[in-house]
Amino acid sequence: MRIIVFMSVTLDGVLQAPGRPDEDGRGGFRHGGWAIPYADSVMGQFAGESMGKSGSLLLGRRTYEDFFKVWPNRTDNPYTQVLNNTRKYVVSRTLEEPLPWQNSTLLKGEAAETVARLKRQPGKDLVVLGSGQLVQTLMQSGLVDEYVLMIHPLVLGSGHHLFNEGWSITLRLVDSRTTTTGVLLATYRPSAEVAA
Repeated sequence: MRIIVFMSVTLDGVLQAPGRPDEDGRGGFRHGGWAIPYADSVMGQFAGESMGKSGSLLLGRRTYEDFFKVWPNRTDNPYTQVLNNTRKYVVSRTLEEPLPWQNSTLLKGEAAETVARLKRQPGKDLVVLGSGQLVQTLMQSGLVDEYVLMIHPLVLGSGHHLFNEGWSITLRLVDSRTTTTGVLLATYRPSAEVAA
């Protein structure tokens, strides 16, 4: 399996709380919901195409719990049924089975080890949504095969970032397009490992 990171980020690399004002206020973050004004049909089609190619989701605990609070009961959105029916692998040292959301499997233990074992299995791509801490662990372990970044024309100046200070990684652009709201939909593949 390949691991694909699918992430909304700002121009300055912030990934925290793109979807809702109350999504993630850690560290006093007050810009929650910053991606909402940029949604358009191009982005929707792009997200649908990307999710249509994947097999399962790979989520960290915080993102899984947040998604579970919001998505299973939404009837006004085409993503609800997809998310409910998709296999979800959840990396956590604290959660216990059974997990509450249908089609959810717990990957207990150290993230890099459990995900590396899963990645060696045959199957379609694993897509990581949100899950910033998990993504950083996977990057440091060289487990990410592709980054699908929705780069928003916005600078926030604060918040959790996709790439930590002091990291070095070389990426190769393999596809790009732009939405009507100026969001760059860019697909990158690593051409060198992350070096701290």
